[in-house]
Amino acid sequence: MRGRTRFAERLDLDFGGTTWRALPQLAALWLPPRWLVVADLHFGKAATFRARGVPVPGGTTEAGLARLTALIEQTRPRRLVFLGDLLHAREAHGAGTMQQLARWRAQHAALPMTLVEGNHDRHAGAPPPALSIDVVDEPWTMQGIAFCHHPQRIANTAVVAGHLHPCVRLHGAANDTLRLPCFWQRVDLLTLPAFGEFTGGAPIQRERGDRVFAVADAGLIEIPAAALTV
Repeated sequence: MRGRTRFAERLDLDFGGTTWRALPQLAALWLPPRWLVVADLHFGKAATFRARGVPVPGGTTEAGLARLTALIEQTRPRRLVFLGDLLHAREAHGAGTMQQLARWRAQHAALPMTLVEGNHDRHAGAPPPALSIDVVDEPWTMQGIAFCHHPQRIANTAVVAGHLHPCVRLHGAANDTLRLPCFWQRVDLLTLPAFGEFTGGAPIQRERGDRVFAVADAGLIEIPAAALTV
């Protein structure tokens, strides 16, 4: 991780017998059908905190939607899949957040969108029908890939999931540490980083054979096991 370490603008992974492209924008592109997949956006989280009396800055939903629009324009997907926790809580259905989502959805009216329901979605309630986002239960299996919110094992099936907000903690020579969001790949299980801002991250429990791709400096780099703290 020193000196001339080079970060990739994208990394193609062989997963589930097909090719997946990990992107430093905290998203993945399933290349054969060209589906854009993101996890854990938690729109309306800041508004929820403010509604509950916690003074946090605004603008996170607007910033997240702008990032998502840029990613759609870059990748030109045929479908957008949310791996759960699109909305953070019931307060996310407030007028401000819903108006922002409606304007954003109108910009991408021709793009099919599917939400694999997560735990926060169940508490928040389904997105309004006007947003034209199909809501499905996990596992949602398409072409041999199971799309889930919660990471899980499904016999003879490759699973793509979110929920954990995975990150890696790296350590330096001066006992300093750095925490970075990451893509976490195991046999038949690929866990995506959280796309949303103001979401935090949980250090992974890496096992032998896992591959970990950290996101930093608008790029991606594979992290060897020896670089992680215990």
